[in-house]
Amino acid sequence: MKDIKLIALDMDGTLLNDDHEVSERNRKAIEKALEMDVHVVLSTGRGFATCYPYAVDLKLPSYLISANGAEIWTMEKELLRRNGLKAEMMEKLYNIASQVGVGMWMIATEGAFREEIPTDFDNYEWLKFGCYTEDQQKLDILVKEFSKYEELELSNSLPTNIEVNAKGVSKAQALHFLCDRIGITMENVMACGDSLNDIKMIQEAGIGVAMGNAQEAIKKVADYMTVTNNEGGVGEAIEKFVLSR
Repeated sequence: MKDIKLIALDMDGTLLNDDHEVSERNRKAIEKALEMDVHVVLSTGRGFATCYPYAVDLKLPSYLISANGAEIWTMEKELLRRNGLKAEMMEKLYNIASQVGVGMWMIATEGAFREEIPTDFDNYEWLKFGCYTEDQQKLDILVKEFSKYEELELSNSLPTNIEVNAKGVSKAQALHFLCDRIGITMENVMACGDSLNDIKMIQEAGIGVAMGNAQEAIKKVADYMTVTNNEGGVGEAIEKFVLSR
């Protein structure tokens, strides 16, 4: 059994059920882990504004990783690190996705944009670009086009979308930063997730946990597969690897 000192949790499809709620099993397991002085950190593709309320509700005391690792915060809202995308690159991504014809969302330090995306890109500090479609051919075209830019990091949070961050930005990299700050190693981390934006942290953690509803690529690299997000899979994994020690 690993000596787990930090639990990193993806949110959508992992900590949250399909109604975007934290199940009672997950909530109780997190509470007990905190009582054992284990750090519990939300590590999400969401922007800060839409993940911070969940962290407050769960009474998480330490850190928060948002926008796939583009930002690292304390729960006192102190920004520890930020690594964003240039406005010029955001405009390029927007134009490419517009030409292909897909839905888009963008995360800036000022908040998230989905329906009404601003075109005055220089007026914002950008963190992440996202696009989505059920048309696999369009996704393939976008991956090919986006991959031409070496300064980009590509992932997804669903099989039907693409998420774009600055090169080197990942949840795993953010966790390395926090491990150094806390004085632990990645061997002391349990990471839970379901999508490609979770794959590096699951591979590099001491215990990498794939949700039962995870994409196949995640299941293949994980050390353990728990039950689905609708069955309290996060709680089950915490019970098995943290609470039972």
